[in-house]
Amino acid sequence: MKAMSTSEPPDTAHTSDEPKVSFGFEDVSPNEKVDRVKGVFRSVANRYDLMNDLMSAGVHRIWKAATINRLNPQPGESFLDVAGGTGDLSFAFLRSADEKARRTGAHHRQATAVICDINDAMLSAGKDRDLAHKYAGRTDWVCGDAMALPFDSNSVDALAIAFGIRNVADMDMAFREFRRVLKPGGRFACLEFSHMTSGILQDAYDTYSFNVIPRLGEWIASDAPSYQYLVESIRRFLKQDEVTRRISEAGFSQVSCTNYSGGIAALHFGWAV
Repeated sequence: MKAMSTSEPPDTAHTSDEPKVSFGFEDVSPNEKVDRVKGVFRSVANRYDLMNDLMSAGVHRIWKAATINRLNPQPGESFLDVAGGTGDLSFAFLRSADEKARRTGAHHRQATAVICDINDAMLSAGKDRDLAHKYAGRTDWVCGDAMALPFDSNSVDALAIAFGIRNVADMDMAFREFRRVLKPGGRFACLEFSHMTSGILQDAYDTYSFNVIPRLGEWIASDAPSYQYLVESIRRFLKQDEVTRRISEAGFSQVSCTNYSGGIAALHFGWAV
């Protein structure tokens, strides 16, 4: 898969009469949300992976592994990791495809991955990881917007976005873009923090989120406000059935939802047919 001629994020300017979108508990213009999300992740990029481990006690890695298993990477496939940050999903995709290549003898068919993120600081942090050097030549790092991906149509075998869709100013536009770049028969996975299936558990989770996570952010990343936004954005995110409906309306087939850890996270999965 090759990126189109530009690697810069597109102009995301919106007119003043457009509806507001959520930025945590605030309502802002779509353009302001894009700018503020960039600021959040530029601030936390160097501590992003460590904070993920601390906030979830490492469970996010289990959720991501389940996502990769559902995507079922194959030798020679192309993978697009949208809002891919430091590349966790991409490296796991390549590792899984390589394991299948060894078992089947298809050593000559190497999978490739593109990590696409709107934030240059996140991409820089990913490029500095040891795994980035291990998979050099098979990964590409592209600064781009999920709402206007700089890639050709029908060019990707599999696409995923993990913990990024709630940060996009126009979710429906992003889902349509994901459908556009996937090849017929391509697989789509959207892993996101969600809503718990039990009201009692949701109350306990909210208590933890609002009281512990911003304090961790201050302690580890010296940035409580960014992690306050994180927990607010999770609380305002759409319920699972609404996300499923929107993915279906974007043109995906056989869309399903799997809750993890009682609904703390949910995996939405669909096919481009």
